[in-house]
Amino acid sequence: MSLPDLLAGTVGDEDVVAEVPLGGDDRLAVTPTRTLVYRGDGLLSDESVDEYGHDVERIEVSTGRRKAKITLGYGLDGDETLSVPTKRVDDVLHPILAGVLSASGVTGPGETVVRTFRFSELTLIVTSERLVKHVGSAVWDPEFEEFGYDDLTGLDFEEGTVATAVVLVHDGRSERFKAPNESARAVRETLADAVCSFHGVDSLEEFRVAAAEAEEAASDAEQTGTTDFGEGPDPLSASPAADAEADADAAPGAEAEPDSGGLGTEPKGAGGRDSAAGSESLAGGDGPGATTESAESASVGSPEPSGGSDPLDDPLAADAAVDDAAGDPLAGDEAGAESTDSPAGDAPEAPAEGAERGAGGEPAAVGEEAVAADGEADGVVPDDDAFDGSPFESAGVEDADLASEVAALRRTVEAQSERLDRQSTLIEQLIEELRRGR
Repeated sequence: MSLPDLLAGTVGDEDVVAEVPLGGDDRLAVTPTRTLVYRGDGLLSDESVDEYGHDVERIEVSTGRRKAKITLGYGLDGDETLSVPTKRVDDVLHPILAGVLSASGVTGPGETVVRTFRFSELTLIVTSERLVKHVGSAVWDPEFEEFGYDDLTGLDFEEGTVATAVVLVHDGRSERFKAPNESARAVRETLADAVCSFHGVDSLEEFRVAAAEAEEAASDAEQTGTTDFGEGPDPLSASPAADAEADADAAPGAEAEPDSGGLGTEPKGAGGRDSAAGSESLAGGDGPGATTESAESASVGSPEPSGGSDPLDDPLAADAAVDDAAGDPLAGDEAGAESTDSPAGDAPEAPAEGAERGAGGEPAAVGEEAVAADGEADGVVPDDDAFDGSPFESAGVEDADLASEVAALRRTVEAQSERLDRQSTLIEQLIEELRRGR
């Protein structure tokens, strides 16, 4: 992850050993000699970088509901306070402590700080080579204790109802401190892994066995060094005469001499050699059309007599015509039709009869009106003037006005929604910046 230009310029040639996000663009970067806090451009402040050196004499932490403050004490140079979100305080404190321990010489080159634990007034810092313990209201100050893993000969954990005791055997003495049960498992696993990794073993049992064997070998070496006197001069005796006499008796091939009244002499030198040999033997050492058809009226008349004579002059022809008219009903119809076409025929026709026989003219119009009446009875409105004479009016124009008003209202609501969204975003950003300690 690349650093912002302002932060990268402040870091310079140093290496960033740790980086912690603080929310938004804000972040914390730790180098071997200082801690840098970058603040991005926001509502409350411009882009900036604050520096805090690691040559501190005291570190204190106070936490609130939203913000936490880390106070770095520089002795005569005063104190400086770093504000961070409360949920980030442990993530920020760990790299700061690692930098301070390195700058003060507590940890050596290549030594890493594995984890930091804070329990009320107890602070535990587990590194790859040692355990640093600090007791007091401050998180760290010169009044601390450290326990190197090279001199550690025992590690045990005693569980209780409220807390778990950690027992360290160091330099021949036991050191005990308690961790709350909600954090005891993390303490146990972190510390055990660090110790086993340092000693090259896979479990605490193997560590205990290796420590017991080393302690036993050291005890044996100490005991052997106490009983081995090595070569040296013969011890002096308080009774030279008795020693000489015992040496004479132990010498091989010595001849027994008669008692001469306590005046016998012993050869010198034999006793000295025997005692030297005895001293050397003591040395030893892992989804209707209805078509209507009208019939034409056919004019059926009496046959005209040949020669062009008048029918009335011929009685036989007149009788035949009467008989035809009486016998053929259609003849009467035809006569009626001819009388209708004559100028003297002023008698009105029955509408129904014309409707049955003719196509075109007035009877057909009456039929069309009947069809139109049927259509209205079925609910079909033939034109737009159906509401003439009715108390109801068409609402077509009013519907168009209503649609335009609804569209305008929709645009207004959408614009207000966008403004509310922008205001909500700004308020959330302001709250977030306040929580980050700006």
